[in-house]
Amino acid sequence: MAIKLPDLPYAYDALEPHLDAKTLEIHHSKHHKAYVDGFNEVEAALKDAREKGDKRPVPALEAKLAFHAGGHVNHTLFFANMAPASGGGGGAATGALAQAIQRDFGSFEKFRAQFTATAAGVEGNGWAWLVYQPLLARLEIAGVMNHENQLVLGSMPLIGIDVWEHAYYLKFQNRRPDFIEAWWKVASWAEAGRRFDLALGAHARNPGVAAGAPVKASDSFA
Repeated sequence: MAIKLPDLPYAYDALEPHLDAKTLEIHHSKHHKAYVDGFNEVEAALKDAREKGDKRPVPALEAKLAFHAGGHVNHTLFFANMAPASGGGGGAATGALAQAIQRDFGSFEKFRAQFTATAAGVEGNGWAWLVYQPLLARLEIAGVMNHENQLVLGSMPLIGIDVWEHAYYLKFQNRRPDFIEAWWKVASWAEAGRRFDLALGAHARNPGVAAGAPVKASDSFA
C-alpha cells in the first residue's frame, strides 16, 4: 500500500518568527513529498522485481529504499517535534525525559550544548538526533549523514533537527548556527517526552519500570 504525505500539525506560518512560513511550506510540500513519492516508486520497483524473479536490481533498489524511507520517517518526526510557543514550543524537557537527560548529560544546558555542537558539525546534509538506546540503557546524541547512516541499530528517536540546507536556506542562507538557535525556540519537549515514555513502556523485559516513571541513576531498562 502506498504511503501518503502526512499533514503538518500546525499552519505553515505557525512557527514564525523563528522559522519562516515559505521555507516550511517548501520543506513539507516539496522535499518531504519527494521522499514519499520516491519510497512508493522504489516499493513498486521491488514488487516488480519479485514478481519477475529478477534479482539484479535489488541491491540498488534497497539502497534507494533506505534513503527515501529514512527521509520520510525523519521528516515526519521532525515536523511533529516542533510547535509554536502557544502550543508548547521551546523551553526544556520535563518529567522522566528531563531526569534521564540530567543523568546521562549532567544537565539540560550541557545536553543542549552537545546537541547544538553535533548539529552544527554535521558535514554536508544530515540530522542531529537525541535517541534512547535500550540495550545501552541510556540516551545518546547522534549526528546522522543523509537520512539513514550512523545511528546505532535499535535506537529510538526522541527529538531531532534537520540540517539539510533546504530546511533553512531561504531565511538563514548559510548560517546554520542561527537556524539551530531558532529551532530551540520551537522544539516540542512535550512530544519528545511522550516518545520517551513510549520507549520506556516498550521494555517488556523490565515491566517494573512504568512509562513515565522517575529515572534514577541506577535504573537499567535493557
